[in-house]
Amino acid sequence: MSQEFTENDWRRLIASLGENPDRPGLLETPARVAKAWKHWTSGYEQDPATLLKAFEDGAEQYNEFIIVRNIPVYSHCEHHLAPFFGKATIGYIPNGKIVGLSKLTRLVDCFAKRLQVQERMTMQIANALLEVLEPKAVGVIVKCRHLCMESRGIRTPGEETVTSALLGELQPNLAMRTEFLALARD
Repeated sequence: MSQEFTENDWRRLIASLGENPDRPGLLETPARVAKAWKHWTSGYEQDPATLLKAFEDGAEQYNEFIIVRNIPVYSHCEHHLAPFFGKATIGYIPNGKIVGLSKLTRLVDCFAKRLQVQERMTMQIANALLEVLEPKAVGVIVKCRHLCMESRGIRTPGEETVTSALLGELQPNLAMRTEFLALARD
């Protein structure tokens, strides 16, 4: 982040809530919160293209799906700064290039560590993969619980929001789309 909140900013927030920031249990809270938010928003400092180091070795002949499921998602919604969390599934059919499997997890983490809406994050992940790897097809499914819905407003615990982005040959090809969705299932 270009302009970070200081410990004094967090102290003022605590005081504005009606709490005493000098109370023993809160003395170290401003420093901890500043450090936590720096971590939770570190995705702004990452370039997705540099995370996706592509390999041509071994992928020349491979033309089936590569799928990583159950990638953890921890983010904060841009509307309330409330956490949302869940799992992502990423799949693609290579077009001569593959990426290290851990890089898919890093890609999700990069976009999740920004203030987000789930729909945009899903598209950002898919578009970054499509742009860097130029695969034949990309599929991204994100399933998350949103604390802005669970802890305030309608207060419906356990609801899951599911978003998807199906790009490249996945859009027109029903058989390929069906295969991806079946492989993506838990």
